[in-house]
Amino acid sequence: MELVCVGLNHRTAPVEVRERFAVPAGKLGESAKQLLEIEGLGESVVLSTCNRTEFYLAGDHAEDAAATLRRKLAESHGADSDPHWYEHHRLSAAKHLCRVVCGLDSMVLGETEIFGQAKEAYRQALDAGATSGVLNRLFQRAFGVGKKVRTDTRIQEGATSVAGASVELAEKIFGKLAGCRVIVIGAGEMSRQTAQALVSRGASSVFVTNRSFDKAEALAAEMGGRAVKFDEWQPVLAGVDVVISSTSAPHPVVLPHHIESVRRVRKFRPLFLIDIAVPRDIDPACGDIEEVYLYDIDTLEQLADEARTRRQRQIAECDRIIEEELRKLNLPGT
Repeated sequence: MELVCVGLNHRTAPVEVRERFAVPAGKLGESAKQLLEIEGLGESVVLSTCNRTEFYLAGDHAEDAAATLRRKLAESHGADSDPHWYEHHRLSAAKHLCRVVCGLDSMVLGETEIFGQAKEAYRQALDAGATSGVLNRLFQRAFGVGKKVRTDTRIQEGATSVAGASVELAEKIFGKLAGCRVIVIGAGEMSRQTAQALVSRGASSVFVTNRSFDKAEALAAEMGGRAVKFDEWQPVLAGVDVVISSTSAPHPVVLPHHIESVRRVRKFRPLFLIDIAVPRDIDPACGDIEEVYLYDIDTLEQLADEARTRRQRQIAECDRIIEEELRKLNLPGT
């Protein structure tokens, strides 16, 4: 009995390729059942998310079946996709599934959503009669590994990007970010990532200002927010909780007197300033104001670097757990 995983993901294929091979969430079981029409294949599970499409195959001639599957995919969706596919065989396929379920192969390391998506893909395949002894044991073991990794490691702790570090700090200041209001000064990529991270955690209103108003409008539209002309952003400080600034100005654009002028109107509520510009956009003296929390790019990068170092140690521990658990499985051909 052979075991093969054929797949593509966010690392190997751009979104326009991934979209072509996405399987609708309600069709995973049906797709897995259809694969069994391929000669030499006895079991299959289809996993499809926005970041990956993977086919887990088991059978007496699963490697030949994988080649047939790739040929069929090329015929139906275009041969130009072939370089984007990867294959894992036997123990490597089992390890790959465990890493996927544990969030080790995700765009956001340690994310938990993929665990539920993999369980649903397996459930549909099982209900469709597309699985048997090998894939049943493999997927059940993988889910057990996923739970053990989340219990015994700290793989999800610590943001490994400037945007993530900013969100973690904001949550320490405000608790839950639901209802928080944000102004973005400058419409660059780092500003966009940081604002998106805040919105993903519940920030409700986003204002965007930029010297080029067209760029402000474009970013505001992307965020579902509102563009503000560059000479009109200062009054907005009275109503926001977070300021993200990343312009190309040669001197600070946010000064202590801008904040002092709205403190009373703000009723001295906390204000979180994220300065990700070089040279700095926010005068360091702003951080001396009592209710103001100011972090610059160096501090945020340091926090992210420390988290990345800790996370690498956790990845090694996760891989050790996967190796240990798969030894108990005695997969055929491994």
